[in-house]
Amino acid sequence: MNEKEAQELLQQQLSRLRSQSYAELAKQIGDIKTFEATGPTGTSYQIEIQFIWDDKQHGDIRVMGAIDDGGIRAFMPLSLSFIMSPAGKFIDE
Repeated sequence: MNEKEAQELLQQQLSRLRSQSYAELAKQIGDIKTFEATGPTGTSYQIEIQFIWDDKQHGDIRVMGAIDDGGIRAFMPLSLSFIMSPAGKFIDE
Protein backbone atom coordinates (compact mmCIF):
# COMPACT_ATOMS: atom_id res chain seq x y z
CA MET A 1 0.00 0.00 0.00
CA ASN A 2 1.26 3.46 -0.85
CA GLU A 3 0.93 4.97 2.63
CA LYS A 4 1.39 8.57 1.48
CA GLU A 5 -1.35 8.22 -1.13
CA ALA A 6 -3.66 6.40 1.30
CA GLN A 7 -3.11 9.01 4.01
CA GLU A 8 -3.89 11.85 1.57
CA LEU A 9 -7.13 10.15 0.44
CA LEU A 10 -8.24 9.57 4.03
CA GLN A 11 -7.28 13.10 5.05
CA GLN A 12 -9.43 14.48 2.20
CA GLN A 13 -12.45 12.60 3.54
CA LEU A 14 -11.86 13.71 7.12
CA SER A 15 -11.30 17.33 6.03
CA ARG A 16 -14.72 17.30 4.38
CA LEU A 17 -16.27 16.02 7.62
CA ARG A 18 -14.37 18.58 9.73
CA SER A 19 -16.31 21.31 7.94
CA GLN A 20 -19.58 19.93 9.32
CA SER A 21 -21.14 21.33 12.47
CA TYR A 22 -21.37 19.47 15.76
CA ALA A 23 -25.11 18.95 15.14
CA GLU A 24 -24.45 17.45 11.70
CA LEU A 25 -21.85 15.07 13.10
CA ALA A 26 -24.11 14.14 16.03
CA LYS A 27 -26.82 13.01 13.59
CA GLN A 28 -24.34 10.44 12.26
CA ILE A 29 -23.45 8.88 15.64
CA GLY A 30 -23.46 5.11 15.27
CA ASP A 31 -23.08 5.26 11.49
CA ILE A 32 -20.33 3.38 9.73
CA LYS A 33 -19.75 4.55 6.17
CA THR A 34 -17.70 2.39 3.84
CA PHE A 35 -16.79 3.18 0.28
CA GLU A 36 -14.01 2.81 -2.26
CA ALA A 37 -11.73 5.49 -3.62
CA THR A 38 -9.06 5.32 -6.29
CA GLY A 39 -5.76 7.07 -5.75
CA PRO A 40 -3.71 8.89 -8.40
CA THR A 41 -1.64 5.73 -8.94
CA GLY A 42 -4.78 3.79 -9.84
CA THR A 43 -4.77 1.82 -6.59
CA SER A 44 -8.23 1.10 -5.20
CA TYR A 45 -8.69 1.69 -1.48
CA GLN A 46 -11.48 0.88 0.94
CA ILE A 47 -12.30 3.66 3.39
CA GLU A 48 -14.36 3.26 6.55
CA ILE A 49 -15.59 6.22 8.61
CA GLN A 50 -17.18 5.83 12.08
CA PHE A 51 -18.97 8.41 14.24
CA ILE A 52 -19.01 7.78 18.01
CA TRP A 53 -19.38 9.62 21.30
CA ASP A 54 -15.84 9.99 22.60
CA ASP A 55 -16.66 9.64 26.29
CA LYS A 56 -20.33 10.24 27.05
CA GLN A 57 -23.51 10.85 25.10
CA HIS A 58 -23.93 14.45 23.94
CA GLY A 59 -20.27 15.11 24.76
CA ASP A 60 -17.32 15.15 22.41
CA ILE A 61 -17.70 13.38 19.06
CA ARG A 62 -14.88 11.26 17.65
CA VAL A 63 -14.80 10.73 13.89
CA MET A 64 -12.48 7.86 12.97
CA GLY A 65 -11.34 6.93 9.50
CA ALA A 66 -9.45 3.85 8.32
CA ILE A 67 -8.09 2.98 4.90
CA ASP A 68 -6.54 -0.09 3.30
CA ASP A 69 -5.89 -1.46 -0.16
CA GLY A 70 -7.39 -4.89 0.46
CA GLY A 71 -3.99 -6.50 0.95
CA ILE A 72 -2.31 -7.43 4.19
CA ARG A 73 -2.99 -3.89 5.50
CA ALA A 74 -6.67 -4.81 5.72
CA PHE A 75 -5.70 -6.43 9.04
CA MET A 76 -4.01 -3.23 10.24
CA PRO A 77 -5.38 -0.28 8.25
CA LEU A 78 -3.94 3.20 8.34
CA SER A 79 -6.18 5.35 10.53
CA LEU A 80 -6.77 9.00 11.36
CA SER A 81 -9.34 10.70 13.57
CA PHE A 82 -10.49 13.96 15.04
CA ILE A 83 -12.60 14.96 18.06
CA MET A 84 -15.10 17.82 18.14
CA SER A 85 -16.52 19.30 21.35
CA PRO A 86 -20.17 20.37 21.73
CA ALA A 87 -18.89 23.96 21.34
CA GLY A 88 -17.64 23.06 17.85
CA LYS A 89 -13.96 23.18 18.81
CA PHE A 90 -11.43 20.53 17.83
CA ILE A 91 -9.84 18.73 20.81
CA ASP A 92 -6.06 18.11 21.15
CA GLU A 93 -5.05 20.16 18.14
